[in-house]
Amino acid sequence: MSFIAMNRFKVRAGSEGDFEEVWRSRESRLKEVPGFKEFRLLKGPEGDGYRLYSSHVIWATREDFEAWTKSDAFREAHKNAGQSSTKDALMGPPQFEGFETVLHEG
Repeated sequence: MSFIAMNRFKVRAGSEGDFEEVWRSRESRLKEVPGFKEFRLLKGPEGDGYRLYSSHVIWATREDFEAWTKSDAFREAHKNAGQSSTKDALMGPPQFEGFETVLHEG
């Protein structure tokens, strides 16, 4: 079954638009990566001075995800992750969560 890779981001209040624009304007090559199924950027609830976001990526297998993290495509996709505009918007580093699908309906 599939593997879901998620990163949670706490985005400072007032920086939501800039954060979303970074994701909208990025050059994504995920569709070219073996095992990639779907990407979503999710906007969640507000917290104390931040808005919660999550990147949600569905992979065919955990092995496909892990292969991507070791690829040139991964390095290229994350080369600007430390830019000050992105860093300034975040309250700390993203938190990774990986899930293996055990049940799927749909």
